[in-house]
Amino acid sequence: MSAVRDKWFWGIVTLLIACIPCFPVVDVLLHIGKDSDGTWQHLSETVLFGYLTNTLILAVSVSALTLIIGVGGAWLVTMCDFPGRKCLSVSLLLPLAIPTYITAYAAADLLQFAGPVQTFLRDTFSWTKGDYWFPEVRSLYGAICVLSFGLYPYVYLAGRAAFQDQPKDIFDSVKVLGHGPWSGFYRISLPMAWPAIAAGMLLVVMETLAEFGAVEYCAVDTFSTGIYRTWMSHGSVTAAAQLSACLIGIVLIFQFCDSLLRGRKRFHSLRTIRKSGPIYRLTGSKAIAAVILTSIPVVFGFLLPLLVFAHKTFTHGDQRTIELVTTFGKNSLIVGVIASTVAVILAFASVYAVRLRPSPISQFANKVSGLGYSIPGSVIAVGCLAPFFWFEELVQSVSIFAFDYDPGFWITGTILALILGYQCRFLAISLGFISAGITRVPLSLDQASRSLGNGSLMTLFRVHYPLLKPTLIYTGILVFVDILKELPITLILQPFNFQTLAVRVHQLASDERLEEASTGVLAIITAGLISVIFLTRFTDRSHR
Repeated sequence: MSAVRDKWFWGIVTLLIACIPCFPVVDVLLHIGKDSDGTWQHLSETVLFGYLTNTLILAVSVSALTLIIGVGGAWLVTMCDFPGRKCLSVSLLLPLAIPTYITAYAAADLLQFAGPVQTFLRDTFSWTKGDYWFPEVRSLYGAICVLSFGLYPYVYLAGRAAFQDQPKDIFDSVKVLGHGPWSGFYRISLPMAWPAIAAGMLLVVMETLAEFGAVEYCAVDTFSTGIYRTWMSHGSVTAAAQLSACLIGIVLIFQFCDSLLRGRKRFHSLRTIRKSGPIYRLTGSKAIAAVILTSIPVVFGFLLPLLVFAHKTFTHGDQRTIELVTTFGKNSLIVGVIASTVAVILAFASVYAVRLRPSPISQFANKVSGLGYSIPGSVIAVGCLAPFFWFEELVQSVSIFAFDYDPGFWITGTILALILGYQCRFLAISLGFISAGITRVPLSLDQASRSLGNGSLMTLFRVHYPLLKPTLIYTGILVFVDILKELPITLILQPFNFQTLAVRVHQLASDERLEEASTGVLAIITAGLISVIFLTRFTDRSHR
């Protein structure tokens, strides 16, 4: 392959891959001015303001709470020494293993009127319903708490990494000037870590805007639930796409606010001057307070949901274990393996193309490919429907005319729709990890391979693939677990008579049949734990 053809080939590859997350957004924007047969007018007159208000309150409140929990926990385990610090440093990541909708199921089951907590209070103090007040979990405030305890690890992970990179010499100077730990945190450490923390907060906001299962179970009307309801109940793709356009606008507003908050702040530090060990030693009541404060998020975000569903599985017994594992678990495995493999292959090709020919076009296309994760799953699913239908009709017409054969609904009627929809959202995860991995491969190896007469493809398979194989496997597992937990894309794009484990668990929980869903929930949690283990290994290796 000549140099010119090689350049064009890899440039086209990156552009084609970049089109994957773009076409749902483009389709949504094209529906803005279309007629929805009165559905949009009905929505704007009845529920649109509620969608907007609840979505904004949820996003702002969750980001504020996750900032407090995540940054506070990261500062304590990084800069302070107290009993159990190393164990808690890892444990604070565990809520990532549990999807927020599962945390919502567990919280509602524990704290509802007929749940064990309120029942214990009534039996102990001889109270009746009117004798006491108890917070309602299935409400906007309940959803805020559930999402905060489930999503704070994004801020915690970013904050911990930023605090670990800060040199101890600076804090020695702060002590000399007479400032205590709080002053050092507020004046020095927090401003230096702010760009990383802001990036973690933006990720929390994106996850909150995209959340479907938890907010639906908590009976909170947001744009994400409204999009699904408009499509399923009203059957209006146009109105659902117009709601999706509103949600995209909110996403862009938060991204703009993030750029304003971070501004042009850039901080660089030399890790070689960072001394090992924490800076402040806590003893007595301060150490006890640190242990309690860092344990609370782990208890509410991980231990309680795990114990609730483990108890239901091993005491009540799940009569549908065989069905969940053999049918829905198998469906999740098939779709997850195929979609994660495709995501890794596409990301590997895109990253390698940018490394091989780092032109402005290929670099821009690679960045566009990574924007899919900032787009809510419900928006992606609705944006995929019209292109899928159009392409099916085109192929159907050509096939009937040329071969007298009707292929039917070969995209929307099969798992191909799910696989393509997953690429739009989860390709960004593959790009992030593989991009980080390929930077560790010296460019001299590429040059040595070319000097031996190998072309770009042979260099890819003989040099980069063997070196990046562990990273590719880790990335595939992370994407697989995210696909296993995905709800809105699966609910909207799944073919008939095909359900994944997450969808089945969601349906059983919506019908208040948590005992039947308990085994499936434990399977999802186990897969999430595997994801957290690999994520921990990846972050630890990157900070060695």
